[in-house]
Amino acid sequence: MFLGILYTILWASGAVSVKFGLLSSPPLTMGTIRFLLAGSLLLLYIYLFRNGKYPMPKKREWKPLILLGLFNTSMYLGCGFWALQTVSSGFFNLAVVINPFLVALLSSIYMERFIQRKEWLGMVVSAIGLVIATYPLLENSHSTLSGLLLLMIGMISMAIGSVYFQKANLQLPSLVINAWQVLFGGIILIVPSIILESGKPFLFDKNLILYLVWSVLGVSILAMVLWFYLLKQDAVKANMWLFLTPIAGYFQSSFLLGEEITRYDVIAALFVFAGLYLSGNLRLNNLRKPLAEKKIGA
Repeated sequence: MFLGILYTILWASGAVSVKFGLLSSPPLTMGTIRFLLAGSLLLLYIYLFRNGKYPMPKKREWKPLILLGLFNTSMYLGCGFWALQTVSSGFFNLAVVINPFLVALLSSIYMERFIQRKEWLGMVVSAIGLVIATYPLLENSHSTLSGLLLLMIGMISMAIGSVYFQKANLQLPSLVINAWQVLFGGIILIVPSIILESGKPFLFDKNLILYLVWSVLGVSILAMVLWFYLLKQDAVKANMWLFLTPIAGYFQSSFLLGEEITRYDVIAALFVFAGLYLSGNLRLNNLRKPLAEKKIGA
């Protein structure tokens, strides 16, 4: 449980740190630097400082690693960074909570996982919560429709990556998987960042340095290693930890960014949590079980 809670706090801080980075850099450029740096540091540690302990991916494993980089890094975080230009970090973290439902839907299609009636009910209630949170953002122009659509594309991409990861069944340590998928995600973003952001202002100042240090060490490395550890147990149950993200995210965004927590945010969060509870996702015994079932190397 400690690892799951730590992951949630670190992951929630990612959206907050992006706001600092956006003060100095366009979103895709900022993300490309972060992912290339994080991936390179991890690979140096794995294959230089721990030489001989971690295996190189086999021929059949390169394709899944590239696709994980595309779904979990390039598309999810790339779209997320673009969205955070006009979407609050608090709402970003609330939207992350729908991931268990997206994973359940995709698992039913690609892995023949049966969706129970209570899960459908939970999805509907949680969706109502997101609508409640979204309406005042658009009404008051605090967010744009394009930003919200980009955010949804990113969330769907993350769910696809979660299901694909479980289906691929990679026989590699979590650290190796994370290192390669982050590096590939950065490589994939190079061309879009050049095409879409060429000529835009870029400052290598304290805001960008603060963002890079925290996002590389705390989010891209530590949080993602924890994510793959939990995900390797069970894709659906691992995503349940994300229900804590709005709580951690709202507190962090309020304290560090001065974002206001409105009654709409509170009501929306209650609907989302109610949906998780009705679906059977919001149960501590579900969170303990996968961590006790299997140990993996990292």
